[in-house]
Amino acid sequence: MQLISPETIFRGNDAWENALPQITKLTKSPLILGRSIHTDNLRNKIFRDLENQNLNVSSANLQFDCCFEDISRVKNIISKNGHDSVIAAGGGKVLDSGKYIAECLDIPCITVPLSASTCAGWTALSNVYTKNGQFIKDVALRTCPKILVYDHKFIQTAPSRTLASGIADALAKWYESSITSSTIDDGLVQQAIQISRVLRDQLLIEGEKAFKAPFENNVSWPNSIEACGLTAGLVGGIGGEKCRTAAAHAIHNAITQIITPNKFLHGEIVGVGLLLQLRLEEMKNNNKLADQSIKQLLVLMRKLNLPTTIAQLGINVFENQNLEKIANFTCRDESEIHFLPFEVSKHDIVKLITNFEKQTIKI
Repeated sequence: MQLISPETIFRGNDAWENALPQITKLTKSPLILGRSIHTDNLRNKIFRDLENQNLNVSSANLQFDCCFEDISRVKNIISKNGHDSVIAAGGGKVLDSGKYIAECLDIPCITVPLSASTCAGWTALSNVYTKNGQFIKDVALRTCPKILVYDHKFIQTAPSRTLASGIADALAKWYESSITSSTIDDGLVQQAIQISRVLRDQLLIEGEKAFKAPFENNVSWPNSIEACGLTAGLVGGIGGEKCRTAAAHAIHNAITQIITPNKFLHGEIVGVGLLLQLRLEEMKNNNKLADQSIKQLLVLMRKLNLPTTIAQLGINVFENQNLEKIANFTCRDESEIHFLPFEVSKHDIVKLITNFEKQTIKI
């Protein structure tokens, strides 16, 4: 079974308004799930619009990340109040939580991304974390969201940092899928890889302009946000698990195990993981193009103000056994690092990160 896409997708400047008639057919008592105080105004608009459709609507906010404590609490609220759907409006953690909760209760989920930071609004997958933001596991879901509302006016209100994060996460699709799945004969998988290549090229060409220029009369902006939020999800939907993740995400998951005072976005950490994956390919798989790819990515990442080392994520890998913790989690049995076509040991990761954090890459 392949779960390729949401059943219905609304996109563009008036996506929310256009989606309302279908939403009102699907649900009579929705719960709006959110988190950030910075998106209160948007969620209040969603609430009012649903109320005006004579729906019995209420809302709840996550207290942490997509964690079992929040999921359990919100499930109880929905069950107690008899809600018949979840409308998840926010970033990736909110969208993943909404999808997971809806699946547990066997009710439909409507995703309304409020930034272009991830493709979580699309996928049949939820990443579960601890209350402190440490990655626990991926949970494969039975369905993609029932409706995805990708409203450009909503996403325009998000900080530019979220778009930079989304670009880094979407770029990883090509670098991960091309190495994990290039020998698979399945035609859909091969097509997914090629889509991820076009996605990469588009973001390398248009990503900086989308990030820096005003979004009015800037075709690079809608192209880039839809690349991050829609096309990146399609790649995983068509290609399956191995087209989603490899070393970049495995290293992301490991880095989240180190608690830091400052929160970094998913794609910001994945971007660092991507640079490390390319260096690993050079070290273990004799990839002669890896250094060139790193320099190409660094040009864009620096223009997008993205971190390019673990140190820039606020972590000193040479203290508190941080390096060993990251290596151990990266190489645990269920890690995506093992999707790579060569063996990777804890010693390899220690050597990789040690050398990477000490180097200066000139571009």
